Order: sequence, then structure tokens, then C-alpha cells
Amino acid sequence: MRLRLVFLSLGIVTILSAQTADLVVKNAKIYTVDAKNPRATAIAVRNGKIAAVGNDLKALEGPKTRILDAKGATIVPGLIDAHGHLEGLGSSLEILDLRGVTSEAEIAAKVKAAAAKAAPGEWIVGRGWDQNLWVNKQFPTTDSLTQAAPKNPVALTRIDGHATWANRAALDAADINQNTKDPAGGRIIRDAQGKPAGVLVDTAQNLVRRKIPAASPEQVHRQLARALEECARLGLTSVHDAGVGNAEIAAYHSLLAEGKMPVRVYAMLANEPALVATWLARGPEIGDFLTIRSIKAYADGALGSRGAALLSPYADEKSASGLMITGKDAIENVAVKAAARGFQVNTHAIGDRGNHETLDAYASALKGPNDKRFRVEHAQVIAPEDFVKFQKYSIIASMQPTHATSDMAWAGDRLGPERVKGAYAWQTLIKLGVHLASGSDFPVELANPLDGFYAAITRQDKQGHPAGGWFPDQRLTREEALRSFTLEGAYAAFEEATKGSLEAGKLADFVMLSSDIMTIPAPEILKTHVTLTVVGGKIVHQQ
Repeated sequence: MRLRLVFLSLGIVTILSAQTADLVVKNAKIYTVDAKNPRATAIAVRNGKIAAVGNDLKALEGPKTRILDAKGATIVPGLIDAHGHLEGLGSSLEILDLRGVTSEAEIAAKVKAAAAKAAPGEWIVGRGWDQNLWVNKQFPTTDSLTQAAPKNPVALTRIDGHATWANRAALDAADINQNTKDPAGGRIIRDAQGKPAGVLVDTAQNLVRRKIPAASPEQVHRQLARALEECARLGLTSVHDAGVGNAEIAAYHSLLAEGKMPVRVYAMLANEPALVATWLARGPEIGDFLTIRSIKAYADGALGSRGAALLSPYADEKSASGLMITGKDAIENVAVKAAARGFQVNTHAIGDRGNHETLDAYASALKGPNDKRFRVEHAQVIAPEDFVKFQKYSIIASMQPTHATSDMAWAGDRLGPERVKGAYAWQTLIKLGVHLASGSDFPVELANPLDGFYAAITRQDKQGHPAGGWFPDQRLTREEALRSFTLEGAYAAFEEATKGSLEAGKLADFVMLSSDIMTIPAPEILKTHVTLTVVGGKIVHQQ
């Protein structure tokens, strides 16, 4: 009898031990994004998943449970950036940062300083210039960069990634001259005599880019590792990496094997024929920290560099209507093949023509309502008759709130007063029942998701302009904005059953904030920071 009691006691201890949590966070203000249980004060984690969300979880506390007292701090689901470029973010930390520079002369000074430290012939690269911030708002020429670095080729990528500004040495290295023709889907900006002036738009950038020494595997590994750490610091627990190649995939697999991925990655394959063919043959790769099941195509360019494809000419340049990088037939071709092999297609489309052709290509491939979850990345300018196609063909709008607030000062000039009404139209899509996933497009914009949250609910710049917001009827509510950065991002990656809201059984991904972004005055959101990032129950960032 005594032996039996011992065994019974051991059994009870085992059961109780199995039911206790590894981590309990209590005294919090939790926004769960779970309609059945929208608010709570405590969350318990066991084996990397959420064991319970509620108000009194003391029963789950055991002798080995780590207990964190939130002291009233706000907790939200792990934030998901539905469109970023991790290698671009990592490399941007190592090259000339030109973001926010307000004159061509200041950029030339930065290049001159870099050239003073570089060996003759060494490439000088940078990113972030934006002529819309300058007084004359015109594309620059080779002259200032050539004077700043006469012995070094210079290639500076525009902030949107869709134009490159080069000096004379870089143009000569690429053998770009008056006789060089514009490539398909690209444009060489020329002077009055027809000579290359120094800016290359969209596919024309490749003429110079292919001359720049490629990053080594070690560099790609390091840059991705740095980017993932930065994302964890900012409260991003998942990132959709919009366009990866073999080098990035190899680095991700290496980081995964080393246990050095603090953030989950949903990687989109670059739409390169050999790469896509290989993956269509082998099928998707689906994992907790790395999933590869989508293809990233480019329909057109960007609005800031007038590469976005429009149905009629630009209001501020009547001779230009943008560039189609991939046409309808080609998008439809990859869409049909992808759908047959279980892959999603995510197409960059910014102009109303880019969106029109992408939506029509999807319509031909999808036929009607479906669960393929094809996405339009950016979906910035949409013709009135095309909005309903998102609904009709179950297409996701993957958009970036900070694009609207970055572009609003000049978007009307590009588009004109009528066409701009179909730009950055978040509420128009939501009211149609379209899934709206938010991101940043970093490093085009800053990676901080709280900047995006602020932009989504205000449609104002960080100084609070314009009063009331730019086209304020398109603002998101705070609940819609939070959902777009959490559950909708998960849905856009087929992952809503495992992440995106704080519910028992889901992955324990959540963040703690220094302020309650759901109630504080909007300007205070910009002062809010992440104090704790938890991914799979593991603390990956703590202030």
C-alpha cells in the first residue's frame, strides 16, 4: 500500500509539473487581437507556445516558472512586417546612409569623405537619396559625384530602390554611353544632347549593379544576422522578406542551423527563372522560423522615380507613364505554375496600370474566389474599377502605411487631383472585405513598426501635418492598424492558426511596450519603444 501511494504521489507530481508554465507574465494590459477574448492581464507560456491568456493564471505557476511582473505595461501580439528586405536592411547599416539628406551638395560631401578613405578603383555605394527633399526636386547628374570621387566608381541607390545615381567612373565601368539603349523595363535619364545624365531607373540599374562586386557569403550571413537582431529590438517577431535569392537562402539555412534566428522569416523567392524552376520542382519549405512558399514578382517601378506604370501620363511629366517590368502574360504564367505547386505569388505593383495588369493576370489564373492568397505588394495607386477585383479573386493587399506619409507631399503632383483619390486607399479595401497586411518596405522606410502604426491611424507626418490627416477618410482605427500588423500579416503567410493573436495553443510571440499605443495621444506613439520581445517563449530582446 505504501509503495502504491508513492507511485500515485509521483504520478500526481508529474501531472502537476506538466501543467505548469515555463513563463508567466502578469499585471499587464494585454491586447490579444482575439475577438473571443480581446483583453487580459496575464499570459502563460509552455514549450514555446501560449498555455493560457487570462486574468488569474496563478494555477499555472510552479517552482520552475519564471514570473515577470509587467507592472501595468502593455503587451500586444508579436508584430509582423509583411514586406521588408532583410539583406537590404543589414547592408544599409554598412554603407552610406543618405536617408533624409536635403541637398545634392551634402550627399557629394559624404561621398568625398568616403573616397578619401577608399583605395583607387574601390566602389563607393550608398542608399537613401530622395530628390523630392531637395529644393529643385530634379534628378541629379553625374557632375557632383564625379568631382567628389574622380578615382572611384560611385553608385547610390534612391530611397525606393528603383533608381541608381552614378558618377562618370561607374558609367564608364558599365560602358554606358550615348549609344546605350534603354533596357526593357528600364530608363536611362539623359541630358539635352541624349547623353546619360547619371540616373538609371528600374532595370537600367542592372547595367551598373552587375559591375559592383557581389557580397560574399560571409557578408550576406553577417548582414542578415544584424538585420534580424534589429528587427527583434523593434518588436518584430516575423518578417516577410520580399525577394530572396540563393545567397540569402543559404545564409538563412546557416543561421537556422546555428540557432541564430531570433525572428521568424517568411521568404519570398525572387522571380528569377532558374530559381523559381528549382523551387517549383522541389515544393515549399515550411518551418517555424523559415518558410519558403511564395514568389515575388515586379510589375512596375516606383512613383518617386516615375517608374510606376500609369494608365495615363504623369501629371508632372506628360512624356512619361512609367515602366512595366513584368507584363500581364508573364505574371499570369508564373501565377498558374505557382498555384499548381502550392506557392503563393506576391507581385509588386504601385501604379494604376501596374495594379490593373497584375489583378487581371491573377484573375486569369485564379478564375474566382479561392484560398491561394495571392498578394499585391504595395497596391499604391488603384483605378476605381479595379478595387473590386481584390474582393472577387480573394487577393490580399500588402501595404505600407509610412509610404503614404512619406509620399503625400508630392504624390498629388505625380498623379493629379483625381487619380490620387485611388492612392493608399486602405479603408476602401477594408470596406470591401479585403485582407490588409501592413509592413514597412524597409530599408525604403524605417523598420520601426510603431512608425507604421502611427502613420496608419493619423495619415500625418511626425510633425502632425497635415491637420486632420491626408485623405483622413482612409485612416485606420487603432484596432484595424494593430490587426494589420499582427493577425492579417499572419493570414498573408497562411499562418493565422499559429500566430498573429494571443490565444492558447499559438506560438508565444509577443512584445511589451513602454506605453499603451491603443489609448495614448497619437504623437506619443512616436516616443513609445519596445521593452521586451518574446519569440517562441524566449526573450530575444529586453531593455
